[in-house]
Amino acid sequence: MMEENVLTKTNRINLLFDFYEKLLTEKQQTFCKHYFHDDYSLGEIAAEFQISRQAVYEHIKRAEAVLEEYETKLQLLTKHEERQQLIQQLEPLLDGLADNQRMQAKQLVDSLGQLD
Repeated sequence: MMEENVLTKTNRINLLFDFYEKLLTEKQQTFCKHYFHDDYSLGEIAAEFQISRQAVYEHIKRAEAVLEEYETKLQLLTKHEERQQLIQQLEPLLDGLADNQRMQAKQLVDSLGQLD
């Protein structure tokens, strides 16, 4: 269960990072990319940047807090997930439409999916 929680947290941070990356400092962006995307250890990041593991840890923890704070205020990830659920609910309904209407509706659903 512990591994599942770590994976869930990592996935959430990666999604938040996709939405809010540009709002982080350059160091936070770099350390998060190495840690969450590239699966570097704290020690590997510390060695690469010649700083302590504790400093890397603090940058990453601060970045996580900032990402969660942005999500609380802006709700971009939440809205994205809600939009994806609605699109999934719409797609089966398209089968009941006439060909012309189905094509138009499918284009609209595709456009909705690309908003993110």
